Amino acid sequence: MKKGINQWCFPPGTPLEKVLKVSAEAGFHTVELNLYAAGGVGLTMDTTPAEARKTGELVRSYGLSISSLSTEMLGKFPLSSPDPLIRAKGVHSISKQIHLAAELGVDTILIVPGRVCPDASYEEVWQRSRAELAPLVKEAEDTGVHLAVENVWNKFLWSPLEMVRYIDEFASPFVCAYFDVGNTLAFGLPEQWIKTLGSRIKKVHVKDFKTGVGNYQGFVPLLSGDVNWTAVRAALEETGFDDSLTAELDAYSQFPDQLIYDTARHIDVIIGSKPH
Repeated sequence: MKKGINQWCFPPGTPLEKVLKVSAEAGFHTVELNLYAAGGVGLTMDTTPAEARKTGELVRSYGLSISSLSTEMLGKFPLSSPDPLIRAKGVHSISKQIHLAAELGVDTILIVPGRVCPDASYEEVWQRSRAELAPLVKEAEDTGVHLAVENVWNKFLWSPLEMVRYIDEFASPFVCAYFDVGNTLAFGLPEQWIKTLGSRIKKVHVKDFKTGVGNYQGFVPLLSGDVNWTAVRAALEETGFDDSLTAELDAYSQFPDQLIYDTARHIDVIIGSKPH
């Protein structure tokens, strides 16, 4: 397995060149870049194909590859919204991700299908998000870019069996799972989710979580929470997963670059490599 780091692990506004320089110096192999609204750092909704290719060249100049693309846009424009105009903006952001990924030679984009809230019931999130994603599957297949659905704290896809059903009903190998280890621990055991999702897992996010805290403040640096990393690694190996473990953590409040170096060593321990 390879070591990956998400752009969000750096403080907001960190220049992309610094993200890449520190990530490379810390020993990471891959980075996950985020798609931002216009005016953001790095890839944005205004990024042209030529600019995307230049970004790819910049990443490679640091000896790194791009594992996948995440986005902040679906948080603003969820596919589950009752407002069709908001859903349309979400669809547009996914299409933008797909085409930027194709320009960059990236095989996967992260998808959050929606969130359960007072104006979107569980059934409505299921129906609306599937209806909006369905036309994008052909676009993904044509470009060779996978749509990886992530398990997040959105009150949706509470069990691995539901996630399997949600993915499989698209009947396409280009719809798969982006499994987040730490997000699962509040209501399940990640090693069990991994075994159920199996080969559907295309990408993996790693963070740790203290179940005794039980809320967002329970997310902590790797190896300092309650994830059974030995069991997680064994389950991933059993499924044949051999891609990046991509860290998705909040930046330290002081000396934020240190998080990147600490996390690289922590992932070394998790995957059984000799720490740098």
